Amino acid sequence: MFCYLYGDYFELYVPQKVEGLVNGGNLLDTPLKLFVATVLLTIPALMILASIFLKPAIRRYLNLICGIFFTVIMLLIGVTSLSAWYAFYVFLAFIESMITALIVWQAWKWQKKA
Repeated sequence: MFCYLYGDYFELYVPQKVEGLVNGGNLLDTPLKLFVATVLLTIPALMILASIFLKPAIRRYLNLICGIFFTVIMLLIGVTSLSAWYAFYVFLAFIESMITALIVWQAWKWQKKA
């Protein structure tokens, strides 16, 4: 979650980013896109809650599904952000991809209780 926050915060220092936010020239330029982004970024927080309250079998499958989904998304973001001004984003996307890949790996190896 902190990688998302840091990435979005640091992006404000990229030239013309703030101007794009003010004049509406950015990726989230419609209410629907903003809502979809909000739902997407709510999933990691909900996964923390789910990991506490749900049964192990359900947690395992949710970690596999969400982990694979977010690993792919972050790899795509990293690949499409290759530029000098977005090197920080590529780095954070790589870190996030590694974290979610580790979550998938742990969920895959999850041992059932005897």
